[in-house]
Amino acid sequence: MRARHLLSSLIGALVLVGAARAETIRVAIGTQDTTINCAAGGLIIRELDLLKKYLPHDGKYKGATYDVQWKNFTSGAPITNEMVAGKLDFGAMADFPGSLNGVAFKKAGKRSLFITALSGSVRGSGNGVVVPTASSAQSLADLKGKTISVPFASTAHGMLLRAVKELGWELDKDVKIIAQAPEVAGSALQSNQIDAHADFVPFAELFPSRGFARKIFDGSQAGVPTFHGVLVDAEYAEKYPEIVVAYLRAAIDANKLLSSEPEKYSELIAKVTGIEAPVNYLFHGPLGLQTRDLTWKPEYRKDVATSVETLKLLKRADTDLDLDTFVNDKYIRTAFKAAGLDYDKQLADYAPLALAANDSATGKPIKDTKRAAGLWLKGEPTVRHYASPEAALKALAGLEKQGKATRAVYAQDRVNGIKLLAEQAWFVVDGKGQIDAFLLRGEAESFAQKEGGEVRDFAGAKLAAQGAASAAK
Repeated sequence: MRARHLLSSLIGALVLVGAARAETIRVAIGTQDTTINCAAGGLIIRELDLLKKYLPHDGKYKGATYDVQWKNFTSGAPITNEMVAGKLDFGAMADFPGSLNGVAFKKAGKRSLFITALSGSVRGSGNGVVVPTASSAQSLADLKGKTISVPFASTAHGMLLRAVKELGWELDKDVKIIAQAPEVAGSALQSNQIDAHADFVPFAELFPSRGFARKIFDGSQAGVPTFHGVLVDAEYAEKYPEIVVAYLRAAIDANKLLSSEPEKYSELIAKVTGIEAPVNYLFHGPLGLQTRDLTWKPEYRKDVATSVETLKLLKRADTDLDLDTFVNDKYIRTAFKAAGLDYDKQLADYAPLALAANDSATGKPIKDTKRAAGLWLKGEPTVRHYASPEAALKALAGLEKQGKATRAVYAQDRVNGIKLLAEQAWFVVDGKGQIDAFLLRGEAESFAQKEGGEVRDFAGAKLAAQGAASAAK
């Protein structure tokens, strides 16, 4: 009798273990597809189904099935709302919304963890301020007494507040800042209903690329780090650490793909989001506006702390976060190790995606990339690279005579090195035919006064390059 009872108990226990192993585990991920520097943590993983390769099926996960859910949002706040409500397990967002995520979880008696960066800039590039095309403003200083809209509590809002403080302006006295989402701001800029708009990736580039705005301020001018990353519900991470690592392994793969074929995956992002591939390439291509980097740079950790303090000043947060536990690199370190990568080596590396290319005109390797330029022609899958703006613009003149058209012309800003859409840039042409690119007209004028040369817009620079090409024949 006793033996039969023990056997029955054992069978019952095995049934329970089998049931536990056969559980269906939810993996619910909140993404921001149109915030294109989140691509390695969302869109690319989802569209290429990279996650299933790494989801565990052994040990306590033997027999488990996965309910992978993807939900797309246009900003971080609604992702946080759904994470706190238990409807999402992971969420991709920027530094400011990420800090608000931690605060919201704390208020709810829960915890979230900031587990990885995805893409960012220790200098602040990625956020920016644009004005209507016809505006007379050429720099942020020209907006004194004007109205600037911005998505409130966003990373761009933080950039704008810091820039205003740096100018010594008083809020509501020297400048009026109003809340406005990017979808609304696009129409407002076109109808001149606002003087300027500050926004995060990719709108400070997207609106100018579509021809109804000009970028007059880049976050790199403020010199304050910015990034987007991923958070996870702490309770979920502690229960399923292997799933968190699996997600991060997929993000590592997505990042490698973006690095190896930036044009191809810029096209995929365009197909999904409607954001033109040349704009996506500005961020994901070599020498891009931001660096895709999954390691927790000290500057990013400090940025989270600064975000919390700024949010408290804005009265959007009334509590501190334990940053030593909130910013958590345990899972990404484990993922790097599993992928055969050296986390600490990457942590010390601040370089953007390198440009390893030959000059399309001469065939010689481009060694100095500070003045590199590029042409993305319609009908061509990849960007043609050149060692200088004058080389690219000379080539462009010849290509246009052949009836070829461009999707985009790229140049590197002479002052801060950021990648520019050349059609929106200012140029200095010197007496020897050298051409240098600048985001701001004022910086171009200062350079011309110091080094010699004439300030030209894109059309003028093209004419100068064409003239130099004709003279050389």
